[in-house]
Amino acid sequence: MRWAGQGVSVDDGALPGLQRIGFVRSVRTPQFDGITFHEVLCKSALNKVPGVSMLPFNYTVNAYRGCSHACRYCFARPTHEYLDLDCGTDFDSQVVVKTNVADVLRRELRRPSWQRETVALGTNTDPYQRAEGRYALMPGIIGALADSGTPFSILTKGTLLRRDLPLITDAARRVDVSVAVSLAVGDPELHRDVEPGTPSPAARLGLISAIRAAGLDCHVMVAPVLPRLTDSVEHLDALLASIAEAGATGVTVFGLHLRGSTRGWFMGWLATSHPELVGEYRQLYRRGAYLSPDYRNMLHDRVKPLVAKHGLVPDRRSFRAAEVSAPVSAEVLQPTLF
Repeated sequence: MRWAGQGVSVDDGALPGLQRIGFVRSVRTPQFDGITFHEVLCKSALNKVPGVSMLPFNYTVNAYRGCSHACRYCFARPTHEYLDLDCGTDFDSQVVVKTNVADVLRRELRRPSWQRETVALGTNTDPYQRAEGRYALMPGIIGALADSGTPFSILTKGTLLRRDLPLITDAARRVDVSVAVSLAVGDPELHRDVEPGTPSPAARLGLISAIRAAGLDCHVMVAPVLPRLTDSVEHLDALLASIAEAGATGVTVFGLHLRGSTRGWFMGWLATSHPELVGEYRQLYRRGAYLSPDYRNMLHDRVKPLVAKHGLVPDRRSFRAAEVSAPVSAEVLQPTLF
């Protein structure tokens, strides 16, 4: 989601792109080695999703831009280019923080025109990435939504969500709340390579159990599935078994898509870590950003009996498009869903 129209007049040596979005200062701390936080004052918090995107929600809130999770495949990488930053290392290490987002959100939710539509959190970058440990923006966002009677959903890979479970549980007594954890890689070694900044698979399984213990449903996004790396029956069976054992109430499964500059960044990683797969990936994605219908059908047929085997059920709420940013091709609205 682009933060268009949020710039203020600033001339304090900031990177040119950051001047567009209310830049205040850049911060580095020893606790976050290698990461620079760019603090901004936003003029709006609610992002209206363009109707052409056909997503199952109309509004999002994103407290951060850029993400220290550093997932090689992250679809949101191209959004950093709007700030004159690159989609690779800059996306992983130059994190924009909307420090006043909760106050702005409360003001917007008080408008008479606000219809209390569901707001999705975690549709661009992760709201519980490491930066949240420093800035603690989510409690204010959750409180603002719950106090205004606005339902919301959260999607995260971050175990920091545990901190806010009491707040989320309280909010769920007042509004409809949906919580999902993203977990697509069960192999610890592959996880460290492809998602180097994220909590381990074991830690995220523990988060699923903690969410369930708090009395909340927990959906799991098994996405994106990486062709020839995480799409084997053995890997999917073991991963779904562990997800079911952790108490998840449903799963969504779909394959990797590589749009825009994310494609080059991912393929660069693939050439280094799995050079034997480069030719196959070029063939799989020869027609564009999305896997062919044949592959999607194969993945569906492979996963469907495994989902049934482990007693997991479909959930077609807003999580089905949580890994998609607008604008989006209609093709991506037809993923493998369970």
